[in-house]
Amino acid sequence: MTLHAAGAFDAKPTPLPVDDATGGADIGRYALDKQYHGELEATAKGEMLGAGDPSKGTAGYVAMERVTGTLHGHTGSFTLQHSGTMEQGKFQLTVTVVPGSGTGGFAGIAGTMTIIIAKGKHSYTFDYTLPVSSE
Repeated sequence: MTLHAAGAFDAKPTPLPVDDATGGADIGRYALDKQYHGELEATAKGEMLGAGDPSKGTAGYVAMERVTGTLHGHTGSFTLQHSGTMEQGKFQLTVTVVPGSGTGGFAGIAGTMTIIIAKGKHSYTFDYTLPVSSE
């Protein structure tokens, strides 16, 4: 059965030095620090790569973040993988739980997160499944 969670989150991206692997290309690197509130009470740390010019309505990014906290009585951690693009000011974003990344009460978790940005505030909806416990 698919479960649903929702809430707000705070995100703090911090620029990181350009990686030599990009050869000085226009690829920006950022450390991510997040705090999830609501049904998911968690912290997250990760890294993001981005390119393009959002002020002109075109950009793309990828990110990985490790989420650690509590969700509907389960405690543990899991990893989210982001892939997003912006074209003509319209966003297309996929945020998916990395298979096999769940630990503790999140062992076996699968799901997708939707990120909403409205009036400068961030919120999420999270649709997920967990294996049925034999306890």
